Amino acid sequence: MTLTDGTYRLGPSTGRLLLKTSRAGPGRRAGHDLTIEATRWSGETVVAVGAPDRSSVNVTVETGSLEVREGTGGLRALTDADRAEIKRTLADKALLNIAEHPTITFRSTRITGTPQSFEITGELTIKGRTHPATVHGRGNDGGPLRGWATITQSAWAIKPYTAFLGALRLADEVRVEFEVAGLGPVDRPG
Repeated sequence: MTLTDGTYRLGPSTGRLLLKTSRAGPGRRAGHDLTIEATRWSGETVVAVGAPDRSSVNVTVETGSLEVREGTGGLRALTDADRAEIKRTLADKALLNIAEHPTITFRSTRITGTPQSFEITGELTIKGRTHPATVHGRGNDGGPLRGWATITQSAWAIKPYTAFLGALRLADEVRVEFEVAGLGPVDRPG
């Protein structure tokens, strides 16, 4: 994908937004490393190729839209019942508390680099708490933009999931990955 100056919309029609968890603790063999996809999210980016400091990105994710796409590892394959239980656990007050906090937002405060290698610094708000976050990204002519950030759950008052009296637990760090395959222009009133 070749970037050109302009204002563009982001969302599931233009790319993917994934969360990847890993296991920790002596019982980690029993659990799964999860890939969770945000199925309802939207955003807007302003691209100024020659002046990245004038570029910006804003993204909003509906917390209730998180769907388990894959579970690797573990003693047995991830079932549909497991996926439903994980979705209920994500919604719980100890994790995302989606009843009180239906969205996660990211607002850039600084963008540096080039379309081939860039860094987006911004403010990430989860469960009503806002902390700095840095997104690292790469692009190449004709291909999608890809990037990642590492988020420490406990910084946002999220207690990583545990089972078997704490012998199995999710690692505190979650990797957020994105892929943008195309950009749609923002429709502006004429």
